Amino acid sequence: MTQRFDVGARMTLLAMAIAVSPQASAQSPSIGSPGLYRPNQALQSPPLRVEVLDGTRFRDIETTAIYRLIGIDTCAPDQTALLGRQPWPCGTMAAAWLVRATLNKWVACNILREENGEHLARCAAADHADIGADMVRDGVAVTSPPPNRDPAIRAYASAEQEARKAYRGLWSSTFQMPWEFRASPERHAIAAVSRRGAP
Repeated sequence: MTQRFDVGARMTLLAMAIAVSPQASAQSPSIGSPGLYRPNQALQSPPLRVEVLDGTRFRDIETTAIYRLIGIDTCAPDQTALLGRQPWPCGTMAAAWLVRATLNKWVACNILREENGEHLARCAAADHADIGADMVRDGVAVTSPPPNRDPAIRAYASAEQEARKAYRGLWSSTFQMPWEFRASPERHAIAAVSRRGAP
């Protein structure tokens, strides 16, 4: 018993000595290091019950706070994509995907920042460790354009490549990037052009 205690005490002292040694301090990242995660950076929300507003946003039904999935974008609610000659409502499909992922389930979010009165967050639900990543992987969402891309969401780019290679969801169709569609004065340009070109 005494021998076991001595071994435990020695290990504790050794760990403390390593922690305070100059070499350990030199190898430890400083507080100002770029890319360093600190626990207070992301605010973990309490579990939420939500109602979906569109493909990237939902509202907490108790507090009415609006959450937007960071790092991704989906077709606008009235946007369509074209598979062969068949238009399909990619905006409606993205919202339906999000409803299915969150309906009657608890949702937990890490709020990364605030923008336009909305919480920009990474969120999880029962069957989705990262809802945004799964939407991108299933081809119902795309990664945000580079100026808006958060360094923490680099993993989404590889999920998008995976979806493109497999021709999943949007990547099986002709579509306009959501931010370009929203900025376009002609909201249904792709469908109109494709219909004109069809024999």
